Amino acid sequence: MKKCSQSAHHTMTELNITPLLDLAFVLLVIFIITTTPIVNDLDLSLPKAAKHEKDPPRKANYISVDAGGKLYLNKKQLELADLRQTLVELRTDDPDLSIIVRGDGKTKYRQIRAVLDACQQANVVKVDLATDAVPGAKPD
Repeated sequence: MKKCSQSAHHTMTELNITPLLDLAFVLLVIFIITTTPIVNDLDLSLPKAAKHEKDPPRKANYISVDAGGKLYLNKKQLELADLRQTLVELRTDDPDLSIIVRGDGKTKYRQIRAVLDACQQANVVKVDLATDAVPGAKPD
């Protein structure tokens, strides 16, 4: 009497090629998608595009605070009380107003905070703080 039937051994010796066919079809689809079709079969006279000069970048406005606490807007001295009104006027002229606050290293923080508060009250959205790079420091 046989311990195993012949059909059981026959199915074990066959090679299952279904995953191989799946891989071949996937590679075929990727090849079809990635190849660009040739579209140079017609001679066409394409229209010419006019070159457009880029708009110059907007000029940033600088608010400088020296060690004594004096405020300068674009090298023009201002008082803190007049700063907010001047910023509102600049913002109405240019809705995309950009301000860079430059403070001396010995300036007290409350003076810089007052300038930032004036910018916020004038609804100036683009406000940056200017800094110098530390010598020998590695950039991030």
